[in-house]
Amino acid sequence: MARRIGRPALPGPTEIATTASASPRSPVTVSFLGVSTVLFDDGESAILTDGFFSRPSLPKTLALPLRSDIRRIDAALRRAGITTLDAVLCAHSHYDHALDSAAVALRTGAVLVGGSSTGFIGQGSDLPNDRIVVVENGGTTSHGSFAVTFVESVHSYPDRAHGTIDRPLTQPARVREYRCGEAWSMHVEHVPSGRTALVHSSAGFRSGMLDGRHAEVVYLSIGQLGRRPRAFVEQYWQETVAAVGARRVVLTHWDNFFRSLDEPLQALAYAFDNVSASIDVLDACARRDGIVLELPTLWRRADPWSDRGRV
Repeated sequence: MARRIGRPALPGPTEIATTASASPRSPVTVSFLGVSTVLFDDGESAILTDGFFSRPSLPKTLALPLRSDIRRIDAALRRAGITTLDAVLCAHSHYDHALDSAAVALRTGAVLVGGSSTGFIGQGSDLPNDRIVVVENGGTTSHGSFAVTFVESVHSYPDRAHGTIDRPLTQPARVREYRCGEAWSMHVEHVPSGRTALVHSSAGFRSGMLDGRHAEVVYLSIGQLGRRPRAFVEQYWQETVAAVGARRVVLTHWDNFFRSLDEPLQALAYAFDNVSASIDVLDACARRDGIVLELPTLWRRADPWSDRGRV
């Protein structure tokens, strides 16, 4: 069969919902900042997953050693309204998650939190050792108003840079040097309000890994999911969304991350994924289970718990 060229169109507002904007009464807001970078902010405390803002072009990614683009990082932080962070939480150590994590932590006063591979990325940067936190499966860290529990998962298939980073990684570095390390599913609780979310940043799972955990909202990665069989996508839904009893799912890791954030978001090309195929299956799962499925709007301060108490 011939490989498709081009890229799928993203579903429009009549096909999929978008997350409601936060109101002045929202105790915590969530902003989608591309790929699986998600900001949680209550006005006093703020945490950020990944913090990938450099987004080098495909030719540069394939041909050259990479370093963080400080100009793009600063522009994204300004656009998102980020001045300080309590923590940068790294889902795993591939470059499209971890390339900028240490630089963002350094510029915002945050600690860098993740697995041992992420720790070595921090050690290879200018980040002081006392601002690098290495977690283990089931560990919980506290950052201002937020408590985050790290559950070890599995990276989506295929993992083209599998393995671990075993020594400090200094930029510039090749994409292949950003090895996955541990892949985390992160349970976030805003302690003062009791609001909960699961940030699941790679489309893989371990059966039963989330048993006994609850989250009202799931930020669900669909990267590479469109190339998996329907049965796998349905099982992925069961092991993540259904497992935690979520009422709302916000899709992440669907955008073309070889394109700068100052350009409109677009889906990844068919050469990498089929976003429309995965969304179709997940939409069917959501309709069957009575769950709201949403595509986030870049930069928007959203309140995914806006209907809390109305179930």
